[in-house]
Amino acid sequence: MNPHRVSRFSPILSALLLAVAAVLALPALRAQVVLAPTSPVIGSSNTVSADPKVAAPSQAHCTVKLFSNLKFADYNAKSFTYTPPPRCPGPWAKVVFSADFTVTAGLQYDRTAQFYLGGANLFFGTTPEPRSNLSPAWHVESDVTDLSALLNKTQTGSAILGNYVGVYNGVDYTGIIYANAQLTFYVADAEAVAPATPNLVIGLPGDSGAATLDTYDSVYRQAVNLPTNVVKAYLDVIAQGQSNDEFWYLNVPNNLTTLLDNYGNTAFRETEITIDEIPAGVAPVYPWIFTGGIDPFLWEPIPGVQTLNFKPFRVDLTPFAALLSNGKTHAVGLQVYNADGYFQVAANLLVYTDPVLKKVTGGIIANTLAAKPTVAVVDNLTSDGDGDAYGTLEVSSKRSYTISGEVTTFNGVQTTAVEQSLNFVNTQYYTINPTEYAENVVQATTDVGGTYTRVGGVTTHQSASFSYPLVLNYRFAQNADGTFSQVTSVNQRDIDSTILTADGERMYASNTSNAVAAKDTLEYDSNENFTGISGTSSSQSYISSDSNGACFSGELTSAKLKLTSALFSKTCAN
Repeated sequence: MNPHRVSRFSPILSALLLAVAAVLALPALRAQVVLAPTSPVIGSSNTVSADPKVAAPSQAHCTVKLFSNLKFADYNAKSFTYTPPPRCPGPWAKVVFSADFTVTAGLQYDRTAQFYLGGANLFFGTTPEPRSNLSPAWHVESDVTDLSALLNKTQTGSAILGNYVGVYNGVDYTGIIYANAQLTFYVADAEAVAPATPNLVIGLPGDSGAATLDTYDSVYRQAVNLPTNVVKAYLDVIAQGQSNDEFWYLNVPNNLTTLLDNYGNTAFRETEITIDEIPAGVAPVYPWIFTGGIDPFLWEPIPGVQTLNFKPFRVDLTPFAALLSNGKTHAVGLQVYNADGYFQVAANLLVYTDPVLKKVTGGIIANTLAAKPTVAVVDNLTSDGDGDAYGTLEVSSKRSYTISGEVTTFNGVQTTAVEQSLNFVNTQYYTINPTEYAENVVQATTDVGGTYTRVGGVTTHQSASFSYPLVLNYRFAQNADGTFSQVTSVNQRDIDSTILTADGERMYASNTSNAVAAKDTLEYDSNENFTGISGTSSSQSYISSDSNGACFSGELTSAKLKLTSALFSKTCAN
């Protein structure tokens, strides 16, 4: 018997769960208010985040309730109806979606929540896990101004948050989730000008919820019929791994799944977008860790980066504007490279049309995006016939591409070139023997790109860079006295920056860094019964600033599952 070859889905982690039961829209050129989250309580174990509230103008506003105290205790979608605010007609300076959740104390897994309105995705995120004496409550919000085209008329929506309550396999899952959701509309005026927003928004798949992709051969395609005067188009993409792909960044090549006790298809994923089966863009996948992930104590009270509120990745499809305007039906496709059962994908197609011309012409100039990435695997593992192993395993992918196109507009010919350079590397360090299973992961995802647009004699360039560093150390080992310890530490970051120039002159710039670090040790007796935790601590640092003078910093720390400090500031040194 060798109980120490423990994977992330081992019976020991299952037993632990039972033990626990015991392109960016540019802001208006005026200062906007950046608010800190609701004041956290020092000494509390309630879920808390340093993420700021959405920056909003200090204008008159109206709030429309989407639903109140909605109960989630089954897998049925909940419908609701939205009606525009009569006192705050559009166009709006900003529209903010916000929601407040709570889950009752007891036993419950983390769950995935998706809210849709008029087919468009309003919100995609996951929930914290409760404890027998802890009922987490949390708040999320997002800027949804780009969905304004849907908000001028009454719409139906759906709230999808599958949550099993009852006895399953002898375990009583009791945590019930409740939520309130609303939209806040800020009136536009001379000081807070309404930004240009898409004329048409199409949700993929729509109110029915995200599409499921089980393998790389699984492709979600949706037929769209667009106006004949499209001048710009974007796709906001979310791809969430679940089941075998929940921890895709720990997966290994298929020939090593038995030796390393992990799932397959390597530790590399990306979302690929097609138009009429032509490669049209790539979206990197963020390595989210949900609040039940690896060790639930890591994420109490501070969850991982983006865990409660996923950020979509925007793919610029403007070079295809003329093709999309030809009056024919087109198929927009989504697939996830090396999906291994399964990914959920959702997207919003944002379309801008010409304000004067009813018909535009043009075409694709160049497209160097390959249909598949080039992926390299370097196996430096040493193993013996008994299943012991040590060494490193690396998977990497690197590619760059340009897609350019032109389309007539009432201002003249608009030429757009989208450039993207993606670099991914994931290195896993293993030590496996009769008394130890250790896996350390260092992953780096970087995406540097930009869009050059020339129209009316002016060239604009919007550059954007994204970096998703992840360091994860996991070790399950037998101690000298015969007991066992599982030691885990995680460092996640999300680093984003954008710069907009016009004929070489900088018009706008922004930078955001969101970092979460957590560590914990699970203790077991010699019979592998969970006995407690030790050394538990975590922190979050969120810093953002832009060239309009807005800035925000939030710092949280915790120890022994309780918040120990919280510091928020609207003053930036630089």
